[in-house]
Amino acid sequence: MIDTPSATATQPLGTHRISHIDLDEETILWRNADVEQERRVAIYDLVEENTFRPVRSAERGAKGPYRLRLGVRDGRLVMAIADSGESELETLLIGLARFRRPIREYFAICDSYYQAIRKATPAEIETIDMARRGIHNDAAELLVERLEGKIETDFATARRLFTLICVLHIKG
Repeated sequence: MIDTPSATATQPLGTHRISHIDLDEETILWRNADVEQERRVAIYDLVEENTFRPVRSAERGAKGPYRLRLGVRDGRLVMAIADSGESELETLLIGLARFRRPIREYFAICDSYYQAIRKATPAEIETIDMARRGIHNDAAELLVERLEGKIETDFATARRLFTLICVLHIKG
């Protein structure tokens, strides 16, 4: 896992963050109320607190906060990064093949969780929720690994980004 980068005299740590995030609406084919709520919460939490430093752009002198647009094209995550004035800084393409299984497992456990909320005991719900968090955590660690050398981020930011990656994969 990549730790939060240190602040420097020329660039305070608080500027290495996402201030605005958009999802490519053409990528999202379908979502229900539960998914829409997950999307809203993930975006809100992400914008409120995150660590996000696009390495190449920062090395070229780009300053945050950053605007991020996420989409999926041809089996790749598209991360279009812009500065606060909406000038494009770079677009990263991250292969999603290694995320197929975690996404599939996360969807399955979320379905189990939503069903359990309606009819299971609190202990059963807690067990499913622990499994859900475990899958989510593993996927966040994988995302941090895949972003290494491209984007410096923290674990909490990676978790929220993984949630949004899942939203982009819902097929109805």
